Amino acid sequence: MTLPTVSPAEASRLARAGGRIVDVRSPDEFARVRIPGADNRPLDSLSKIEAPGPIVFHCRSGMRTSANAARLAACCDGEAYVLDGGIDAWRKAGLAVEEDKGAPLEIMRQVQIVAGSLVLVGVLLGFTVAPAWFALSGFVGAGLTFAGVSGWCGMARLLALMPWNHRQPVAS
Repeated sequence: MTLPTVSPAEASRLARAGGRIVDVRSPDEFARVRIPGADNRPLDSLSKIEAPGPIVFHCRSGMRTSANAARLAACCDGEAYVLDGGIDAWRKAGLAVEEDKGAPLEIMRQVQIVAGSLVLVGVLLGFTVAPAWFALSGFVGAGLTFAGVSGWCGMARLLALMPWNHRQPVAS
């Protein structure tokens, strides 16, 4: 089953009329930028949602919600929609978002930055210092392949433990 899509303007109207906006992104993505009043219900732990009005599901670009429309539809008994274009389209439409620029980058973006940097360093050192450095790029590539196949990413787990990903509460 597919869910119908709604434009950002229509989603905003539904929310003002008592609808509920549900963000299916990960908590680290939600912490950085979110639609005001949206509930964070990550896709990987989503269960039944009770709501008196319509529900509008969204992610960053609309790809996650569209790809999981049947699962999202099964989570609610009433009217449900997918925000066409996700929070990116919401922002592009000039609608309000809450941003916390002090929140760390999403873990997967951190993985992309670190993995890309390690591959680049391995290639550069392989050409300039010793060919054995190419193994670094191979190791990172093998790790990313394993993460894609298994769904478990050691680099993401390691980065999640880093101090910048653990915000300290502000003393009052």
